[in-house]
Amino acid sequence: MAGSGARRPWWTALVLAVAVVALARCGAAPEPGPGPDGPSDRAATSAPPVPPVPSATASPSATVPAPATSSAPASVYDPADFAAPVRTYSGRAGISARLLMAILYNEAYKPHDPALERAWQRHKPGASFGIANMHRAAFDDTKRGRDFAGRRWEELPDDRDLAIEAAAWHLHDLAARLPADRSGSYGKDELLALGYNAGAGNMLAFARGVAPGSQAASYVGRLRANWAKSGDAVRK
Repeated sequence: MAGSGARRPWWTALVLAVAVVALARCGAAPEPGPGPDGPSDRAATSAPPVPPVPSATASPSATVPAPATSSAPASVYDPADFAAPVRTYSGRAGISARLLMAILYNEAYKPHDPALERAWQRHKPGASFGIANMHRAAFDDTKRGRDFAGRRWEELPDDRDLAIEAAAWHLHDLAARLPADRSGSYGKDELLALGYNAGAGNMLAFARGVAPGSQAASYVGRLRANWAKSGDAVRK
């Protein structure tokens, strides 16, 4: 995945072109198909280490009230605008609000407009949905037995609160698989971010000291770059 920044991602123009073509052919926004593009298992190969992220503050209390309604997508997306649901769902899932916000910043590299997401997913069936860039398989595994078990992966582009809730519980499930004894140089939050990006299997390998490949290492680098503003965003 490309990192977020001031320069517009190279494929934004392609997404717009795909959307125009799709709308011209169908006369309506394309319907979603199957596929992911967020958490996925990738091969772990060696890459140079990067300095560690400072320890995150404790996760907020699970008693924080939930938002009254799901947040509607906006034309300009800033993860910091969703600090309230990030604090709410991270508290319920028992994970760091700062980590969840940093994940949203990491995943903000592409335009999160519902029509564009669906146009891109039609062009690339393996793409993901929602502001947390979640795979269909990851969403379906995560929702089992939870309050949003009746929700569908296809709803993620239109309901950003749902995307944040699912991402929080996915990080919770990854944390449950993380061994207490780790020999690698990464901290807990970094390993969870690696698990979110590269899959649980690779996360466990990194926890044993296996060096991540360039893509996973880049993800951690972006997490570290986003760490300070993520803390500012979720601070009350």
